[in-house]
Amino acid sequence: MPMPDGANDCIDAIDHIDGEALDWLVRSQGAPDAATLQALHAWRDADPRHAAALARWQQEWRALDAFPATAVRQLRAGLTQDKARAGAPARPRAWTWSWSWSWGQGAATAASVCLVAAATVMGYHHWQQQPVYEQALSTGLGQQSEVHLPDGSTVRLDTNTRLDVTFRRQRREVVLPEGQAVFRVQGDVARPFDVLAGPLRITVVGTRFSVRYTPGVPGDAGVRVAVEEGRVRVARAADAGPEVVELTAGQQVRSAADGHLAAIAPVPPAGIAPWRDGRVSFDDTPLSQALAEFARYGSTQLVVRDPGVGALRLTGTFDPRRLDNFTRALPSVLPVQLRAHGAVTEIVAAPHPQ
Repeated sequence: MPMPDGANDCIDAIDHIDGEALDWLVRSQGAPDAATLQALHAWRDADPRHAAALARWQQEWRALDAFPATAVRQLRAGLTQDKARAGAPARPRAWTWSWSWSWGQGAATAASVCLVAAATVMGYHHWQQQPVYEQALSTGLGQQSEVHLPDGSTVRLDTNTRLDVTFRRQRREVVLPEGQAVFRVQGDVARPFDVLAGPLRITVVGTRFSVRYTPGVPGDAGVRVAVEEGRVRVARAADAGPEVVELTAGQQVRSAADGHLAAIAPVPPAGIAPWRDGRVSFDDTPLSQALAEFARYGSTQLVVRDPGVGALRLTGTFDPRRLDNFTRALPSVLPVQLRAHGAVTEIVAAPHPQ
């Protein structure tokens, strides 16, 4: 992020470690990349004084949320005058260090300049982070929807899906709390597009890809990312760490509930988001999990009480809107029977042949 005028003089006027901590805090705001986070953590952990200085700046940063915008403008306006009183010479914008300050009256003036510069830095970043567009999107049971976003991107939501869209001046972000969606992202190098799903952050510039995060489905608490066009980067949302992968067209990756990434695997075009064509596909999937998937599209009135029946493995492709076809086919593909109990149908184990 480009630093406002006065930030360098602030760094010159304050303790070397505090200056580095402020630099790291500014660079780590928003959605920093994995390399920036790794470097920040290495600097913080190298010395207890680093961690203490960073914590102090983080506390000041949080206080900025209550800082009036008019006061920030006044601080900006007073910066030039305060610098002149301090006799500070003009300098290029570079993170250099100088220890030529004399204390006494000069130190007091320097502290004033530092406060103004720090507030300006924080105010500028705060302005950059203000949303310019926000929208909450959702679909109900059995519904699908396609939405055009103001940047030219489109998102297609499957049934029972929620999205929170927030565009800022330097970044576009979508949070997927539940469901699955396909994104066609309009390229904009200056504003990366992030999707946050469970423990993962998926970052792109321009591409088409699908994200699935359905923690309510038994056995499917992780995230699945599949790429149809372009390239995406997948990492843990909270702490990128060493687990960062890049996917290209025809590749997918799954994560565990804690964000641990499995190996990259191929995916055919038809398998990226089959729900777009009205299909759900199962590959050696437990019956209980398959029924939970059908329940995302509407009430099934199908129950399994026997854990052994729920663990039976199912493979096949079905239309979630035609549950009757699935129900009729089930006894022919699994050793089960159907027992009606009023409006509810129980799936039970078929008797062993004598």
